[in-house]
Amino acid sequence: MFFRSLRSLAAAVILASSIALPAQNLSPSSHERIQQVLRSLDRAHYVGEVAVSPDGKRLAWIQGVRAGSEIRLAPLGDLAKFVRITASTASSGSCKEGGIAWAPDSSALAFVSDCASADGQAEIFLSTLGDPSRPAAGPARKLVQLKGDVSTPVFSPDGKSIAFLYVEAATRPVGALAAFNQPSGVIGEDGVDIQRIAKVNLPSDWKNSPGAQPAPTRPLASSLSFISPTNLHVYEFDWSPDSQSVAYIAADPPGENNWWVAKLYTQSLSATNPALVLDPATTQGGMQMAVPRWSPDGKAIAFIGGLMSDQGATGGDVWIVPASGGSPVNLTAGRKATPAWIAWDGSSALFASEIAGGGSRLVRLALLGDPASPTVSAASIGTVFDVPGTVGAGGPDLGLSITSDHSLIVFGSSTFDSPPDLYSAHAESGPSTTALWRIAQLTHINDGIQPAWGKTVSVDWTSDGFRVQGWLIFPRDYDPAKRYPLLVHVHGGPASSVVGLWQGGAGGFTSTAFSALGYFVLLPNPRGSYGQGEAFTLANRKDFGYGDLRDILAGVDSVLNAYPVDPGRVGLMGWSYGGFMTMFAVTQTHRFKAAVAGAGISDWLSYYGENSIDQWMIPYFGASVYDDPAVYQKSSAITYIKQAATPTLIVVGDRDGECPAPQSFEFWHALRNRHVPTQLVVYPNEGHGFVDTAHKRDVLERAAGWFAQYMPPTPNQ
Repeated sequence: MFFRSLRSLAAAVILASSIALPAQNLSPSSHERIQQVLRSLDRAHYVGEVAVSPDGKRLAWIQGVRAGSEIRLAPLGDLAKFVRITASTASSGSCKEGGIAWAPDSSALAFVSDCASADGQAEIFLSTLGDPSRPAAGPARKLVQLKGDVSTPVFSPDGKSIAFLYVEAATRPVGALAAFNQPSGVIGEDGVDIQRIAKVNLPSDWKNSPGAQPAPTRPLASSLSFISPTNLHVYEFDWSPDSQSVAYIAADPPGENNWWVAKLYTQSLSATNPALVLDPATTQGGMQMAVPRWSPDGKAIAFIGGLMSDQGATGGDVWIVPASGGSPVNLTAGRKATPAWIAWDGSSALFASEIAGGGSRLVRLALLGDPASPTVSAASIGTVFDVPGTVGAGGPDLGLSITSDHSLIVFGSSTFDSPPDLYSAHAESGPSTTALWRIAQLTHINDGIQPAWGKTVSVDWTSDGFRVQGWLIFPRDYDPAKRYPLLVHVHGGPASSVVGLWQGGAGGFTSTAFSALGYFVLLPNPRGSYGQGEAFTLANRKDFGYGDLRDILAGVDSVLNAYPVDPGRVGLMGWSYGGFMTMFAVTQTHRFKAAVAGAGISDWLSYYGENSIDQWMIPYFGASVYDDPAVYQKSSAITYIKQAATPTLIVVGDRDGECPAPQSFEFWHALRNRHVPTQLVVYPNEGHGFVDTAHKRDVLERAAGWFAQYMPPTPNQ
C-alpha cells in the first residue's frame, strides 16, 4: 500500500534526472561563483593513499587525475622523478588504481586496479621494481583471476603470500554507503554478499617477470584459498608476525548491518574455524572495534574501540587484548582526543593518529609492562606532529605509512585553505617518546591553487559545561562593515567530526561554495562528535536532537555575538545525521529562515523497520524500538511536526539503505500537509553516498537556489 501511494504522489515529486537545474533562484553572478568554486576544486589534484617502502627508499602514492586515479612511484629523495605503476598503459576512459601494499623486502608493489578490465572488474596486480634509482614502469602482472569485489591486499610478513578481502560473485559494492539492490526474492536470505579473507601463495619465481615487461595473459597464481569461514563477514584483518595466522574483525552476515556487533577473532592458516578473542557485547557494553593490529611479539592485539555510528568513520580509545583472549585494557582512557588509526613501532610502543579538536595529531604511546598483561598501560605519550587539518584521504589505513625501522612517517594532508600535498616526519634520533621529529613538505603538487572561498578559522564556545569546537568559513571578499547571512552545516555521523580539509568533490553540500556566494558557514562539532574524547562522543546517547541541538544553537549565538551576521538570515543544512538534525531542528525552533535536509530521518520508529543497518541504533538508543518506543518517539521530528514552519528542501537517493527515501517522503508529506513551503527531490540509482557527478552538482545548485530564495546573501538580491 505504501509503495502504491508513492506512485500516486509521483507528479508532485521531482526526479533529478528529468529536470533542469533550478537556476531561476540564482542570479547569474551567484551561479558563476559556484562554478568558480567547483573549478577550483577540480584543479587541485587529489592525493589518496601513501605507501613508503619498508626500506625508506621509495614512495608510492595515489594521485587523482581527470580520468580517475593512478599510482605514482618515485625515489623518496626526488618525487618529481615519478613513474606510473599500472595494470594497463592502454587503458582509456575512467579507471581507478589503489590499495597499494609493499612487499616486506621493498622489491614489489601489490595494488588493486580496474584499468585492465573491459567490464569494470577490479583485480590485484603485482609490479616488481628492481633498482630503486630506476623504478619500473609499464604493465604489472595479474595475481589471480577474480570475479567479485576485492580490496586491501596485504603481503604476509615473510613475503610468501598475499591476503585480501574478497566478495566472490558480489551483487553490489561492499558497504552501507553504496546503493542497495532493489528488494526481491526471499528478503534477508537471497543475494546476501559475504566478504571473506582470501589468500594467494606466490610462486617461488614470481619476481622473475619484472613489471616493465608486457603483462602476460596468464595470472601468476592459478587459484586462491579462503582463510576465514563462509559464515562470517570480515571487515578488517592483520597478519600475525610469524605469517601463520590472521586477526580479524567479523560478524554474521549481512555485513552491512552487523558491523556494530562484530567480534575480534584470530585464525591459524591451518585451522578451519577461528578462535574468539573478544566479544565487546559481553565485556565492554557493546563498543565497536576497528583497526586490529597484532603486536610484534605476537602476544597481543591492539585496536580502536568506542561508540562508532559508521563503519569506516573510526574513533574511540586505543585498547589492547591478549591474542589468546582475555580482558582488554584501555590505554587512552580520559584522553581529550579521539584516536582513529594505530600502528606498532616495532617494540613496546604504538603510534596513534587522533582527531584533536578540529585538527589531526600523531602521538607515540610508550607501553609499560607486557602487552598481554592486564596491568599494561601507556607510560608516556609524546607528540610527533599536530596539524590544523586532515591527515590522509579518510579511512583507517589511507592516512599514514611508516618505514620498517619506524623512524620515517609519510602522510598526505590538507586544510580548508591549503590543497593536498605529501609530507614526512623523521625522527632525528630514532623513534622514542622524547624524539624530535622533523617535518618536511615532500611535494608541491598543488602550488599556485588558491581557494575560491573566504578564510576559515577555528571557533569554540561553551554549552551545558562542554567546550564545543567548530569551524567558521568567512564569506569571500569579506567586509566587516557589512552584515551577512549564516548557514549552519551539520556533519553526518553523529560519531564523526569536521576536520580542516580542502573540500574535494563535485558538488553536494560543499560548504565552501556557500562562502563564495556570500555566506558565513558554521561547521559545528557538537556532543556526539569525535575530537574531545570518548565521554564527549557518548554524550548524545538516548538524547538525539536535544543536547546536540543546544550545542549548535549556542554556536550560532557565539557567531552572532562576534561577527556581523544578520540574525534574520540564518539557515540550516546537513546530510544523514545532519539531515536528521535539520528535520528535527525546524520542529524545535523558528530561528532558521530556510533549511535543506539531505538523506534525513524524520521518524525513528518507522526508520527502525525500514533501514538496512538497524544494529547501529541499539548502542545509541539503549534498546530496540520494540522494547522502548518512547525513546525513539522523543527524538522524532514527526512527533513535533505541528511546530514546523521553516521552508525546507529535501533530497535523497532512491536506493539509500542507511536513510531510506520513505523517511524523506514522510517529512515532505507532513510539511505539505502543514502548508510549509517544501520540495522533495529523489535521485535515481543513488545510495547514501551519491556517486553521479551530475546529481551532486544538482544538489548544490538546488540548495543554493533554495537559500537564495528564502535568505539571499544580500537582502535586496
